[in-house]
Amino acid sequence: MAMNITKKILSAHLAKPSDMIPGQDIFLKVDQTLTHDINAVMTYLAFEQVGLDRIGVECSVSYLDHNLLYLDNKTPDDHIYLQSVAKRYGVHVSRPGNGICHAVHVARFGAPGKLSMGGDSHTPHGGSIGMLCIGVGGMDVATAMTGVPMRLTMPKVVKVNLVGHLKPGCNAKEVILEMLRRVGIKGGLGKVFEYVGPGASTLTVSERATITNMGAEMGATTSIFPADERVREFMRAQHREDQFVEILPDEGCDYDEEMEVDLSSLEPLCACPHQPDNVIPLKDVEKKKVQQVFIGSCTNASYSDIAKAALVLKGHHVNEDVSCTCAISSKQIYTQLMRDGYIEMLMNAGVRLLELACGPCCAIGQSPATKGVAVRTTNRNFKGRAGNPTAEIYLVSPESAAATAIVGTFASAEDILGADVAKLAEIHEPQEFPIDDSMIIKPLPLEEAKKVEIVRGPNIQPLPIPDAPENYLKAQISLKAVDNISTDDITPASAEFSSMRSNIPLMSQYCYHRYDPTFAARAKEMGKSFIIGGENYGQGSSREHAAINPMYLGVKAVIAKSIARIHRGNLINHGVIPMLFADPADYDKLEQEDELEINGLLDQMPGRMVEIRDVTKDFTFKVKLDLSDSELEVITAGGQLRHLQKQLKEMEQ
Repeated sequence: MAMNITKKILSAHLAKPSDMIPGQDIFLKVDQTLTHDINAVMTYLAFEQVGLDRIGVECSVSYLDHNLLYLDNKTPDDHIYLQSVAKRYGVHVSRPGNGICHAVHVARFGAPGKLSMGGDSHTPHGGSIGMLCIGVGGMDVATAMTGVPMRLTMPKVVKVNLVGHLKPGCNAKEVILEMLRRVGIKGGLGKVFEYVGPGASTLTVSERATITNMGAEMGATTSIFPADERVREFMRAQHREDQFVEILPDEGCDYDEEMEVDLSSLEPLCACPHQPDNVIPLKDVEKKKVQQVFIGSCTNASYSDIAKAALVLKGHHVNEDVSCTCAISSKQIYTQLMRDGYIEMLMNAGVRLLELACGPCCAIGQSPATKGVAVRTTNRNFKGRAGNPTAEIYLVSPESAAATAIVGTFASAEDILGADVAKLAEIHEPQEFPIDDSMIIKPLPLEEAKKVEIVRGPNIQPLPIPDAPENYLKAQISLKAVDNISTDDITPASAEFSSMRSNIPLMSQYCYHRYDPTFAARAKEMGKSFIIGGENYGQGSSREHAAINPMYLGVKAVIAKSIARIHRGNLINHGVIPMLFADPADYDKLEQEDELEINGLLDQMPGRMVEIRDVTKDFTFKVKLDLSDSELEVITAGGQLRHLQKQLKEMEQ
């Protein structure tokens, strides 16, 4: 039977036979996992409680790459803990300064046909090499590390037929911004986007990575390209051609949906505040004065991205009213750019070089000014994402960002280079990268690893474990939220807040801090409560703290019009019941501090429909439980950790 790329990889990893019907649960054997420092502590605290001596997957990597700004003891303590716990359980460690997790993982660990789960929403970056990579919460990563088959709702597979080729001055950023313009931030829910066609073969792995990485902003399960000759070239440049396997869609294979993008027709685009799908042509953006430009992040900090930005800047200087910074994605790429003279070009133009880390993307340094206009090559522009809720964040390509830094307002590469913009097409990815894995700590042999002492600083507190739900629940609404609440709204980013994530009692005090500073105290006083959400509740980052913190404060259920995929999974994992309004109009009837009552919750849950009474207003409404049988088991067990411990115990018998 002819199969597309996605189904080929999924079928090769099935732990149980399945017809792979969209919407049904499938169970998969995972090959690789990855974590990063500001989310990982919860993952490894959970894994410690499982009781295994060693990870049960081919390869796990712990990346210390997000928060390298040590404000006090908390973050260095986290890094020491993460390094010691990795040694204990057989996990690789990519040390601070080696680079951003997604770029390093694809270059040094990823391989076509592998299945990876990562504790970061941009894990689909690995789809650039024909690898199926899915972003999940930290508890899911801990589960995958045990070797237990992972549950996944079988997605629809969307064929994206690419034709034509990108013009000089246009970047792969234009492709994913065009996708977001068409599909929207919810349009990818329950879908994998599979990019094929003659246009796909014109894109390098680094260009493909921009597209698969930022596919997360569509809500997609993941995105993937074929493992073709372009991928072989990349693997050869990494001295890993022996791990290349060709994976192409079979001729005549089926897809659930199809669409087409003509690369030749694209022009420089821009995502305007405050959503990544608010996309218009760059030439149509209001010519506001720009205070800050940031070039980099996992999405757009490849060799060619930075080289093209440097070429735009060559012979020019950053506008005196603009602060322009650059964070390159890996030590490997930085080294090659330095050898080829591009770093000098950036410095001569007045660009400030930052750590090889995520940094400004998740508000760790370089926060914009009050009501400032910031232009970035990152993947998200939610209000407050960059650390300042009053700022306006615009997303563009590196070429456009460099031009904007020169002019002081929105500009394209062609505005600076004119006919010479064609020279940008002469920049290519290196045929060979410098290989130096000295910043990667390899796992110890098992007997030696057993002797490792795990080091815990005072900020590293135990992982809270929820109680199983009771049959009768009566509680108030602690918060009524609007549409598109992001995990940044629930658990704010920044160096300060990121350093608190190992300490839930401390971090929970800042739950919804920027959205509603009174929430944490109110929820704690209520003891038990409900949160009411609008559409796309919990969009954005995979950070499971956005589920753990409300759970710790007594939130028993989230009732919303719709809930983002990863956040929904995190709620389930941490014992918070995700509920959907049967009639979305009921959202308007509820108010904060209304008291809600559920009789026979456990009795009603198997039917996937629960009746709730608003005691305050004396009316009833119904909610749907969009839960599979296995997800229902997790909820009734009191979260994934309790469920996993039960699974492992049964496997031993």
